[in-house]
Amino acid sequence: GSLVAAVLAHSGRLDKEDLGTRIGRLSRRVEELKAGPGAGGGSGGRGEVCNMINKKYNEFLPSMQSAEDLVSQVDGLSGNIDLLKAGIENEVQRDLNVAVAEFTELKQQLERDTLVLSILKKLQEFDTAIKEYNTALLEKKYVAAAQQLEKARSSLNMLESRKGFELKILKALGTELTVQTQNMLYHLGEEWQKLAVWKLPPSKESSSLESAMHSELHLRTVPSKEEEIAGPPVASVLQAFAVLGELHTKLKIFGQLLLKYVLKPLISYPSLQPFTEEQSDVFILRFKSKEPNLDHFSPMEVFDKIKLIFEVLHKYLLNVPLEQPAEDKKECRLTLAELLGDMIWEELSDCLIQNCLVNSIPTNSSKLEQYIEVIKSTEEFEKALKNMQFLKGDTTDLLKYARNVNSHFANKKCQDVIVAARNLMTSEIHNTVKITPDSCVTLPRLPDPGAGDHLKMQKTSKLLPNDMVNLENETKLSQYTFSLPTCRISSSVEKLMELAYQTLLEATASTDQCCIQLFYSVRNIFQLFYDVVPTYHKENLQKLPQLAAIHHNNCMYIAHHLLTLGHQFRYRLTNILCDGAATFVDLVPGFRRLGMECFLAQMRVQKGEILERLSSARNFSNMDDEENYCAANKAIRQVLHQLKRLGKVWQDVLPVNIYCKAMGTLLNTALTEVVTRIAALEDISAEDADRLYSLCRTMVEEGPQVFTPLPEDDKNKKYQEEVPVYVQKWMTFKELMIILQANLQEIVDQWADGKGPLAAEFSAAEVKSLIRALFQNTERRAAALAKIK
Repeated sequence: GSLVAAVLAHSGRLDKEDLGTRIGRLSRRVEELKAGPGAGGGSGGRGEVCNMINKKYNEFLPSMQSAEDLVSQVDGLSGNIDLLKAGIENEVQRDLNVAVAEFTELKQQLERDTLVLSILKKLQEFDTAIKEYNTALLEKKYVAAAQQLEKARSSLNMLESRKGFELKILKALGTELTVQTQNMLYHLGEEWQKLAVWKLPPSKESSSLESAMHSELHLRTVPSKEEEIAGPPVASVLQAFAVLGELHTKLKIFGQLLLKYVLKPLISYPSLQPFTEEQSDVFILRFKSKEPNLDHFSPMEVFDKIKLIFEVLHKYLLNVPLEQPAEDKKECRLTLAELLGDMIWEELSDCLIQNCLVNSIPTNSSKLEQYIEVIKSTEEFEKALKNMQFLKGDTTDLLKYARNVNSHFANKKCQDVIVAARNLMTSEIHNTVKITPDSCVTLPRLPDPGAGDHLKMQKTSKLLPNDMVNLENETKLSQYTFSLPTCRISSSVEKLMELAYQTLLEATASTDQCCIQLFYSVRNIFQLFYDVVPTYHKENLQKLPQLAAIHHNNCMYIAHHLLTLGHQFRYRLTNILCDGAATFVDLVPGFRRLGMECFLAQMRVQKGEILERLSSARNFSNMDDEENYCAANKAIRQVLHQLKRLGKVWQDVLPVNIYCKAMGTLLNTALTEVVTRIAALEDISAEDADRLYSLCRTMVEEGPQVFTPLPEDDKNKKYQEEVPVYVQKWMTFKELMIILQANLQEIVDQWADGKGPLAAEFSAAEVKSLIRALFQNTERRAAALAKIK
């Protein structure tokens, strides 16, 4: 109890040694309690606690009192321990907080000192870099100077990135760095201008052969022995530009000038030739013009000229690595030539394709094999540029274009075919050629692909069973049965058909892809004709009857050839087209309809004009009036004149059967109108009848004369005699003339109880109306009318 009292008495501050001593004493007392008296005496001695437990549970001795004493002693000791623990924790925690605060303050002080020190170090580095830069610049060591500027820039960037330390001096340092950078760039610019000097024509003449001949490029060459005297080498200047990040800009300007004044003119003007002149300290590139060979535009020559330019540039200017001398890293092995190549190759390649390779694509499949030379030349050209490091990577667009010649040939051929076809379609229609069943159009000779089929057909016809009726006409059909009748077509359409045949012939000798493209180009020709011609020539086709007739013939001529065009080439085209795709038959109805609609539209116009002229005849009434008779006579004469004029313009143009049908239809329109007008008259005097008969006789006599389908007059009589075949109302008109001159009995006889010729042309009502108009109301007229049933 005295130990615990001693511990509690010290409620003030305990030093470390006192704490240790007391804890030791406390520990010993705990051991004593555990072991009891004589614990240290012998090995068999047991402690008070153990002894008490043993007596209670083992020896079953009543020892309750002693146990309770021991418990109270242990509880008191446990309380003393808790008090001591709480006292220790309070003391240690207080000392720990003080220590942490002191350490944090020291750490912050150290960080501030370190930061200030690093800023001072960067300021020192900036100052050193600027001093070394000035020294290097005076000695014209441009790469070293540029590197020092970059170091200074790096130091300044580091200083500016420190937040909370905005030094006023940084603004002044930034200004100084900018001034020194511009000063350096000025010096490098001066050196660059000495290295590559352009002498260019006035800007107004920038795109002509003359101006290209006035362009010059001077490249300074520095002998190795005099390098130090003459000035810094090319590498020094260009690497310094690279370090400062300005090389790309300088090289881009140089590349654009090179393209505009050297490379593109050499590609665009075949006659322009480069020539070089080497002097003591300068290399000069000039141009001269030679007589161009207009028949031959060779890509090989162009490649050689471009190659020469790059060789010169590589030798004197661009064979410079962009690495910094102090470093030796593989990724820095980029050369100036490669950088320039990246900048200008795409534009140069496009120019070479559009102005050189496109023009060299052959227009005939027979010349395709010779194009291998161009492909080889392209490969060699690219290989040379790769060796000079202007190009990197594998096949470029230029070589791909050259190798893809079959596709380009097909595209060019198709384009040429369509252009040629369109030019023919927009040419004049009235320039014609005569087509006869005997005429041989200039078409390519084709082997007979169906010879085998023909033999099979002959054999099958011989093997007909005996009981089958053999038509006599089978072997007697005219050789012209399926021929186009004699007519005139536009010479341009004949040439168009020749173009189609020639293109298909070319397709038979081409690759599969080219063959398909050419075949569909021929189909496109005809579809283009269908759309272009009626629109382009619309006004003339509406106004001019002859052109409408020629256009009709053109369409029928094309349709006629389209029937067999696909079959002729079917077995000579690629397999893809042999399975029924190679046909033009689907276009035939459209062309026939196109020709017919145009001609029928013209027929409607002519019919309208005939009816308009006849409308001025004053309905053919009161012919005893001289003015009325003159008006009717004039109308008849005008109609006949119109028909004669049409007969002349269609003569030898339309096929004879179409001509006769057309003229017959128009004459029939005129006769029908006259018959209708006269039959509608309510009163016709004897004088009126005579004059009407006179007008009708003019029509009957002169009408057939408009049928002149052929230039030879003696051959036209046959068709003039066949007028009733082509003019539906011809007999009706003649019967009308008979009525106008006949008496009542003759009219009744012509009627013959509805079985005579008059009954075949007129109805009973129409005949009765004419009788009432021609004859006065008498018993004889009434008797005659009664017989007309």
